[in-house]
Amino acid sequence: MTEPPLESPVPKNAKRQKKGLILVHTGDGKGKTTAALGIAMRCAGNKMKVFMVQFIKGAWKYGELAAAEKLAPYMEVRPMGEGFTWDTKNRARDIEMTEKAWALGEEKMMGGEYELVVFDEINYVIDYQYLDVKKVVQALGKKPAKVHVILTGRNAHPEVIAIADLVTEMKEIKHPFKEGILAQKGIEF
Repeated sequence: MTEPPLESPVPKNAKRQKKGLILVHTGDGKGKTTAALGIAMRCAGNKMKVFMVQFIKGAWKYGELAAAEKLAPYMEVRPMGEGFTWDTKNRARDIEMTEKAWALGEEKMMGGEYELVVFDEINYVIDYQYLDVKKVVQALGKKPAKVHVILTGRNAHPEVIAIADLVTEMKEIKHPFKEGILAQKGIEF
């Protein structure tokens, strides 16, 4: 007995086209920034210029910064936060830093030099109301057609999800932190 042929998952009307996509990595599971870095690394490997602005990560050293230095001039990562909001406990300062990070990221997205711009942890700062979602959605709607954008962080706003071309939700099934194992170099940072 022969099985019926599988249907192609590609729609019949699909055509190969160049379009700057908007990707969102959200959810409570680990791996949102890691997934964005994987795409960034793939772009850099294809000699596409990448800019990542990090909204929460600050001055401490972590692996993606060291890796990005090795991928220069194709990849640049700019941490612009001052740490987690539960550490800073200064809403006004967090908003100020968020606005600076957004201004730089928006400039890089609109400037035409970069083919991928990653707004790392932006969903958090939108959720905390440090950054107006309408401002973000409006800018995404005006981005150059060739520029790809990734937005990471939990609690992606419905308006961000609506404008996105691809949304992936990371779901936690199990995490070593719940067993008392703290973040480890090379895995979490």
